[in-house]
Amino acid sequence: MSGLPAVLDVEDLGEGRWTAPHPSEDPEGRDVVFSGQMLAQMIMVSDAACGHQKEVKSVHAVFARTGSYSGGRIEYVLDPIHSGRAWASDTITAYQGDRMLARALILLNAVEPDLMRHAPHMPDVAAPEACAPRALGMAFPGVEVRDVERPGPAGPSSTPAAYLWVRSPRSYDSVAANQAVTAWSEPGLIIGAAMNVHTDTVAFGQAHRSISTGVISHTAHFHDHGDVGDWLLFVHEAPYAGHGRVFGNGSVFTRDGTLVSTFGQDSMVRGVDRELDFRRDM
Repeated sequence: MSGLPAVLDVEDLGEGRWTAPHPSEDPEGRDVVFSGQMLAQMIMVSDAACGHQKEVKSVHAVFARTGSYSGGRIEYVLDPIHSGRAWASDTITAYQGDRMLARALILLNAVEPDLMRHAPHMPDVAAPEACAPRALGMAFPGVEVRDVERPGPAGPSSTPAAYLWVRSPRSYDSVAANQAVTAWSEPGLIIGAAMNVHTDTVAFGQAHRSISTGVISHTAHFHDHGDVGDWLLFVHEAPYAGHGRVFGNGSVFTRDGTLVSTFGQDSMVRGVDRELDFRRDM
């Protein structure tokens, strides 16, 4: 599809096999493929395979093994489950060489007129112009990120949370591309939000060193259209941490308060007594 960033320009290899390039630079600097990248590329594969005739409604992915940016392109194998007038569904499995990295179920739908409508309100936060810029390798490559202060006091009974405004340098006509950019930026902050309220027992700087962290599953639902070329508010919450795990959820809103996406995530946060090997410790 013309006009897309290279990382979203999926290539049809035939017989249900697809691929897409990695970012030009390792976004986190640890030679581990970010889960958001696979989510985004799976969305683009499913969209291309259906000829852009339906929109992705949800994607649920389980990340079984880590991939590396030095290990070559990821190959996505698509297996259609069903394709009807209103709904369609696919299974997509990500491989790097002979290593299976992840598998996703993708649900697609044909958009229909409202019979009824309601949605939650966007949190009352500062506008992006009033927020400080932030470098974030876990957001889509090239986007602008603004850090939002948590609205209200973060007391002991409040849910750990992180808020970000995110904006891409350009807009895209493709609904799938807007979804992919959004999904890429969803998984990154839930673990950090959880760790930031436990500074007496864990140090965020030890992540990927003496603390093994990683996204294990991520589910994204898409509710309305959002333009990634305009500011989107990402709300990340981590209501539970325990047993070496973190559960989180979140929402994405347009600047005018339209709910674009909601998501849920299971992650790992566990201590280790040796130097981490990302491929072994996932």
